[in-house]
Amino acid sequence: MSRPDVTIVIVSWNTRAILRDCLRSVYENAGPVNFDIIVVDNASTDGSAEMVRAEFAGVRVIANSDNRGFAAANNQGITVATGRYVLLLNSDTIVLDGAIAKTIAFADARPEAAVVGCRVLNPDRTLQASCFLFPSILNLLLSATYLYKLFPRSRFFGRERMSWWDKKDAREVDVISGCFMLVRREAIDQVGPMDEGFFMYAEETDWCYRFQKAGWSNVYTPDGQIIHLGGQSTAQVSTPMMVQLRLSVLRFMRKHRGPLVYWICCLLVSIFFLVRVPIWLSVWLVVARNRQLARTKLLAYARGVRCVFAPNALTARGK
Repeated sequence: MSRPDVTIVIVSWNTRAILRDCLRSVYENAGPVNFDIIVVDNASTDGSAEMVRAEFAGVRVIANSDNRGFAAANNQGITVATGRYVLLLNSDTIVLDGAIAKTIAFADARPEAAVVGCRVLNPDRTLQASCFLFPSILNLLLSATYLYKLFPRSRFFGRERMSWWDKKDAREVDVISGCFMLVRREAIDQVGPMDEGFFMYAEETDWCYRFQKAGWSNVYTPDGQIIHLGGQSTAQVSTPMMVQLRLSVLRFMRKHRGPLVYWICCLLVSIFFLVRVPIWLSVWLVVARNRQLARTKLLAYARGVRCVFAPNALTARGK
């Protein structure tokens, strides 16, 4: 049997129905390309792994007994992948007409690219952010203040999410979203797999940074398109995951930016958490119907502040 052009790795956690839709879309819309699929299930309790085994006989399932996190689960699939490329694909995505084959064709023409991303759409077919700048003090400040939402077309306020760009042209970028991340096998062999110290979020940022430092490029192309529902796993624990996002960015800063920049970013993130505490404390005291939500947010923000100043707690893995 010939080597696959691409091994598609899909990490799942309690997303049975949308995982089924994702797999169907791959088989129907991947395009003329030789692929195999590995689903790594992070101890789902909704029968996701059993569904895949029953309905998709050609898919290999790795069923974990505990939730190992996004990076670690992807690494399990990457380790046994045999394709020329590895495609990290979220379970909450729908592959559109020929997207995978088109992206591979683009990657074949750009041998310097370690990572290639495609055009990502919201369910209503509007454009979704899928390319980003590497974290910095300025980008973290703009992200924390949500100014990019007020001025999305501004090259300054929209810089971190590149929200000013219509994504109609191919170009090199810093970070490709992990929802659809086509990665060259040779680049993985040189740089290594994802850093499993990132339990959730920023693992693709760290990976793209390491590829770039090793002399590879990360490239976006509009040739292929997918729909990304967004946050279907993390929505189940949305506030803690929002906190985890901030902490993962801090872990990136500590790893790559040096102690001074790291501590400045710690201050910014702690302010981000602290200014939200009195708001949700007021909600908890005054609005009875939102008391449980307010409690969840207060506990999450309190944990966030604690973790900011406890470096060994920056991720769920404590790395």
